[in-house]
This record gives sequence, C-alpha cells and structure tokens, in this order.
Amino acid sequence: MDLNLLVTLDALLQENSVVGAAERLFLTPPAVSRALARIRDMTGDDILVRSGRAMTPTPYALSIRAEVHELVRQGKRLLKPGRELDLPNLQVDYAIRSHDALTAALAPRLIALVAHSAPLVRLRFLGETQEDFPALARGQVDLELGATRPTAPDISHAILAEDSLVLAMRKGHPLERGPLSLKRFAAALHVNVTRRGRLHGAIDDLLAGQGLQRRVMATLPTTANALEVVAGSDAVAIVPEASSKALRHALKLAARGIPLALPASEVVMSWHRRHDNDPAHGWLRACVAEAAGGLGWVDKRSS
Repeated sequence: MDLNLLVTLDALLQENSVVGAAERLFLTPPAVSRALARIRDMTGDDILVRSGRAMTPTPYALSIRAEVHELVRQGKRLLKPGRELDLPNLQVDYAIRSHDALTAALAPRLIALVAHSAPLVRLRFLGETQEDFPALARGQVDLELGATRPTAPDISHAILAEDSLVLAMRKGHPLERGPLSLKRFAAALHVNVTRRGRLHGAIDDLLAGQGLQRRVMATLPTTANALEVVAGSDAVAIVPEASSKALRHALKLAARGIPLALPASEVVMSWHRRHDNDPAHGWLRACVAEAAGGLGWVDKRSS
C-alpha cells in the first residue's frame, strides 16, 4: 500500500477538486489525477464525480472523509512530533535510579518541582543494583543518578555538581574532638558503603602509601544502613557531605573532614541518548538540575 495515496485522498476530499488538491500538495494536476485513478482502482469507488464544472464526492467518499483526515493528521503528528510541552496535561511515569543518600537529598525538592508544573507526572525512585547503565538502554530506567560517568557511547550524561567526602560518627565519638591524624583515622572502626561488598578501595590505597591500614569491620549496601550502624556504635563511615546531610541530621550524627587529599565525588546524571531531544525528558532533566542546585553542592553543570 502506498500511504501517499492516503494524503492525496485527504486533499481531494477537502478540496473536492484535482486542481485544488494539487495546489495543496504542491503537485501538478496530472500527478494528482494519476493518484486519483489509483485510489479508484483500490477502493472500487469513483470518489469524486464530475458535476457541471465542479466535482462532487460520492456517498462513500463522504462517509470516509472525516476518518481519512484524522488518519493523515495522526500520521503527521507521529512523524513530526510537537516540540512544545503541555506540562499541565503531561501524563508519564519516570523511573529514576540513585543511591539512597542522593534520593533522600533530591526527592523532596524534585517531587515538589514536578508536582507544581506537571501534576499528572509520576516519579518512581529505584534503588541501585549491581549493574551499571544497562537498564537505561533497556528502557527500565529513565535517569541514573550517581558518582560514575558512563563510558558507553549510547549513554549521555551531565555533571550536576561535586560533593566532598566527610567522616560521619555519633555525637560524643572520640574522633569528634582533637586533631584527626591519619593514624587516628586509620585506627577507627570503619564501615564501608558499597553495593558490591568491597572491603578495599581507593582510600585504602592512599593509606597504604603512608604505611597505614584501615580497620574495616563491615560493608553495607546503602548510606542509610551504614549511618544507622554509626549512630549506635563507635564505627565511622565515609559519606558524601551534601548528599548525606539529611540522613545525618535525622540520626543526629557528627561529621569531620577526612585527613586525606581526596577528590570530590561527582554527582552525575545519565540517560540513554534516545532521550537527548525529547522535550519531556529534557524538562525532567532540568527539574533534577534545579533540585540539585539548592542542596549546597558545588555546581558543576555541563553537558
């Protein structure tokens, strides 16, 4: 089936004229006449018949005119999607995956922003898993928020901010007061935040260069888990400062700077490149960036 015939049929039924349809379609009248002949062969109906100097649609043509016009309109909408968003009527569910500290920090502001502009949009916040980024390619996740830059060519990203690392501890912990030397830092009971259960990391490599070794007593999959342990023990945990602020405040924890030259932790927003030019997805990314902008991070937004 030549779907161009549907466009020609719509023009003919709107104009009731071969010449008028040709002008609408920027074609020559002979080309439209040939298309009309093919339409007549396909439908077994004359579609338009001569009536004096004008042409009149047949009963069959009249019966299908509205449906044909709507089909052509829908086809144009599919092939040339509108670029303007109707946010009050936008209905879509977005899945956002991030670690728990980022979710705790961002979710209240992001939910409020989205609800204000697009009340029919729903957000699904998902926890981290063992795999990185494949869920974006599969369409199971719309946005990934974390500290890792994607390397796959089909994943786009933006660096929203930088978040420094701090040492979290209970109020009254021995490390809360006095100089925090590397030896005191390494000698403390540490719990690691790692979804993969890693007992050794970059911090341990830096300490090893100083002839020191941390006492890592346990690993926990989320920042909230680790801080719960810290709140009820003498253990300490290294956590991102701004992202974990809400959790630390809720548990009434203290925090100190780390006596190591550590690079800041990046806040990275990643998505599949098929969404690069999607206006609705772009609006969601802008909302995330705006929500992140008010959390005290060092703003590092870039494409």
